[in-house]
Amino acid sequence: MNYPGDARYTKDHEWVRISGDVAEFGITDFAQRQLGDVVYVDLPAIGRPVTAGAAFGAIESVKAVSDLFAPISGEVIEVNTALAHRPEAVNSAPHDTWLIRVRVSNPSEVASLLSSAEYQALLT
Repeated sequence: MNYPGDARYTKDHEWVRISGDVAEFGITDFAQRQLGDVVYVDLPAIGRPVTAGAAFGAIESVKAVSDLFAPISGEVIEVNTALAHRPEAVNSAPHDTWLIRVRVSNPSEVASLLSSAEYQALLT
């Protein structure tokens, strides 16, 4: 699997894609393969603050329930409501399926995230 170069990654297998002061969070292909078939995604309310490294929600699969960790800090400005009806989209297109969008509060946190190459090296 090639991991998109326009995203940054965490060791917890989340990705973040930033455009201006807005960031999209999602999970990586590796994470979705480990989880198996996703059946439910628990996401935070709009307006809720999220903190880098802290849990912001959970993802449930036929195998387990796992916490979702924020790659960077910010305030939730949008939630992918389509996942309420189609949580399996996380499995079919993990790098195109965002979970939440946040207004970034500390852009310097991006520097601590992994590049695509660094993330792929972590997996080997």
